[in-house]
Parts: sequence; C-alpha cells; structure tokens
Amino acid sequence: QVQLVESGGGLVQAGGSLRLSCAASGRTFSSYTMGWFRQAPGKEREFVARINQNGGTTYYADSVKGRFTISRDNAKNMVYLQMDSLKPDDTAVYYCATGAYAYWSERDYDYWGQGTQVTVSS
Repeated sequence: QVQLVESGGGLVQAGGSLRLSCAASGRTFSSYTMGWFRQAPGKEREFVARINQNGGTTYYADSVKGRFTISRDNAKNMVYLQMDSLKPDDTAVYYCATGAYAYWSERDYDYWGQGTQVTVSS
C-alpha cells in the first residue's frame, strides 16, 4: 500500500517562506517521479513542480519558477517543496504525488497524498 503524507503547510505573510515535506512509503521510492500539485478554492488542481527519480531533473510551472524549489532525499523517502517569496495567489491545498514516468499531467501520477493547506496573507 503506497502512502504519501504531506506536512509543513500553514499561514504565512506575503513574501515569506514555507517548506513542505512529503513522506512516502509502500514501494521503492527512488524508482518513481515525484510531483507537487495545488488546488485553490474554486479552481482546478494544477501542476506545481516535479522531480525525476534521482533528483537530477526538475520542472516547474511558470507561476512558481524562480520562487519554489523541489528536492528529494531517496535515503529518507522524502520529497520537499521549498516555497519562497510567497504571494496570496499561492494560497491552496498542496498535494504530493508519485508516478512511474510522470511529468505535468495529473494522469501521469497514480498515488496522491491528502494535501496540506498553505495560506498566504497580504
């Protein structure tokens, strides 16, 4: 049974930073791509960032490029999302997800966490 558990969300002022974590279990973590998505109130879930199996390749949505950094620690089965220069528009529930050869489409990912709320106040 694959499990993904996010943590690190919270309330932060605009311009601040948060670091999200996602703990994975249930299959060989290092064999799978990891991604972060988010869903704001009244909007569809959208891609944020993804990292390949060994951490050597990352990809970001234009809206977060230069502000967010995705990383992973395969020894700890963890993936992280460092979020800097946060804006009110970044307010959303953030989800981590895993897939075999996943890119930016939700359909590429076969397991999802429950999400963690990030709220950025102006």
